[in-house]
Amino acid sequence: MNTILPTTCDQPLLRRAELGDLQLPNRVVMAPITRARAANAGLVPTELHAAYYGQRASAGLIVTEGVWVGERAIGCIAVPGIYSEEQVAGWRRVTDLVHALGGRIVLQLWHTGAASHPDHLGGELPGGPSAVDPQEVSFTPSGFKPTVTPREMTRADIEDTLADYRAAAENARRAGFDGVEVHAIGSFLIPQFLNPRLNLRTDAYGGDRAGRRRLLLDVIDAVAAPWGGRRVGVRLAPYWTTGDFFTADEATLADYDELVAALDDHPVAYLHLCGPALAAPGRAVPDFEAFARYRRLFGGPLIANSGFGRESGNAVVEAGVADAVSFATHFIANPDLVTRFALGRDLAVGDPATYYTGDAGGYVDYPVSGWWDGAR
Repeated sequence: MNTILPTTCDQPLLRRAELGDLQLPNRVVMAPITRARAANAGLVPTELHAAYYGQRASAGLIVTEGVWVGERAIGCIAVPGIYSEEQVAGWRRVTDLVHALGGRIVLQLWHTGAASHPDHLGGELPGGPSAVDPQEVSFTPSGFKPTVTPREMTRADIEDTLADYRAAAENARRAGFDGVEVHAIGSFLIPQFLNPRLNLRTDAYGGDRAGRRRLLLDVIDAVAAPWGGRRVGVRLAPYWTTGDFFTADEATLADYDELVAALDDHPVAYLHLCGPALAAPGRAVPDFEAFARYRRLFGGPLIANSGFGRESGNAVVEAGVADAVSFATHFIANPDLVTRFALGRDLAVGDPATYYTGDAGGYVDYPVSGWWDGAR
């Protein structure tokens, strides 16, 4: 006779949590994952997006894929936006379904800056903090292309960008989201302004650490205005390393030390920290010190991200280093990730060949585990 395996609901990841004004039923967060499924001229989220996020509504919190705050923000194909009425209506279908299924969802706001390409912008140069090519690649309609030297953004450009962020946050609220998250990782607009090798400005948005972080802090204040309270998360990656411009040297980490400490003076619901690899050669246990460094500097809740599984996720929460843990690739192939963690089930593995294919395959067709899986 088959019996149902006992649950392990005493796991730290399954405990309730508060991130600012966001009330979470568990601490398993779905990290933002670009999936390139808005394959339409208006970059409007479709019924596929509703199905995809609805399948994953058991997460304590869903953070959507990065979404364009305006047409000048675009830097990748088939990524949805939040700047048109059609896009707002499309996202409303997503949030209605997630909420009907008991979930919570915030919208991540994205701008690629100098990491975009003229092919995305009607032939015009992208804007960046200074006229320095970040030497990245952009996924354009005709394939990957190297970035170009951008035009230096004027103060008027910066004001227009802040207005785009503010309008995007207002649209997210009208679309039914529970909050927003500011995308500030990788090689995109905000990290470009934070980077002294790319930001050579001598005005109020450059010149020193305080100037370089001003854009991010102004963005936080702009997107918080429509909400009231604390419903704005910030995603940072101090340890991000790519090419010649982004490196996690001590000067970079010191810059981020001051930035993270400054977040306490702004209406931030949580810090979503993308860290380095957890396991170092010769170490028997994951290294949480990279996260603990910024835990000590920020007084609010912290979500840890990068390479976590069930055991390490429970451990970092139990240790008090993080309040929640976000998972990206695990959520691609395991829409029922919370259930699998609760029941100790094995995790399915996603197919990277379908991550950006633009259709339902590898997007909404991963099965959930049945109650009988593993029963004896």
